[in-house]
Amino acid sequence: MIIRKLNDVEKTGVDIPGVKGITKQLVLGSQDGVPNFSIRVFTLAPGGHSPHHTHEVEHLNVILSGQGALMDETGKANPLVKGDFAFVAPHEVHQFRNASETEDFVFICAVPKEYE
Repeated sequence: MIIRKLNDVEKTGVDIPGVKGITKQLVLGSQDGVPNFSIRVFTLAPGGHSPHHTHEVEHLNVILSGQGALMDETGKANPLVKGDFAFVAPHEVHQFRNASETEDFVFICAVPKEYE
């Protein structure tokens, strides 16, 4: 059994093309011996966003705080707030955006452990 406090997990910057104002915390992952999924927490600063991108694997998301949007391949903004859940299917084009100018947008993103 592993119990970990989010505040004890190091935040690292996400430095890939198309990213603005994002940090990542790998809360539980392959280094912990998880058998299937890694749990990551992303924090998007005001004005922050991920690139418009796609992956080979599904993403399971839970919004922890703030206001954001999950953009689809057409650019449509699907609003997200604390307590919402979002599923991104494999190969589905998507982008996460912070919709607030004053507060962070924070969400859990679970992926197969090989893609942490």
